Amino acid sequence: MARYRGPKAKIARRFNEAIFGPSKALQKKSYPPGQHGRGRRKKQSEYAIQLMEKQKAKYTYGVLEKQFSNLFDKASRKKGITGEVLLQLLESRLDNVVFRLGIAKTRRGARQLVSHKHITVNGTLMNIPSYTVKIGDVIGVREKSKSLEVITDSLVATSAKNFAWMEWNGAEMNGKLIAVPQRDEIPENINEQLIVELYSK
Repeated sequence: MARYRGPKAKIARRFNEAIFGPSKALQKKSYPPGQHGRGRRKKQSEYAIQLMEKQKAKYTYGVLEKQFSNLFDKASRKKGITGEVLLQLLESRLDNVVFRLGIAKTRRGARQLVSHKHITVNGTLMNIPSYTVKIGDVIGVREKSKSLEVITDSLVATSAKNFAWMEWNGAEMNGKLIAVPQRDEIPENINEQLIVELYSK
């Protein structure tokens, strides 16, 4: 299954954000990677700023170019503000929902759990990370996987996470999507309007 496999620290430093989760590289080197990372950077063009924002969204949600483009097309055909709808579609991906529920510490970890058939949707095994979770869907951990250390450790570490658009049942180790998140409920530092402007060119 295609996904970004390159160096994560370089990407985090490029955007100066913990794109893939906590990064020691950002603490040590808060400047961009490369030979001239410390030097003064020339002023970026409007296009470069817009492209950078799209790249940040892609890396944040672990989506490749073709997938991202298809999601944007889908968002542009739906009612509502295109940029906000795009983020809602990204948030509705199964790997992201698994991450938000706290079953995995990172989206990359969530993607792996889904791909390795540890996750169920409405009681049925689902191994497609890009599956779109719908309101009312119950996302759970497969019975045989409930004792996996990587899952139990994550649930303990992220027990304080609470999103208004989700419900979590600790006893059953499953959660439900109860609403579509509004823009102010999505914590990612992404300027979706810049992405819309980029695709509108």
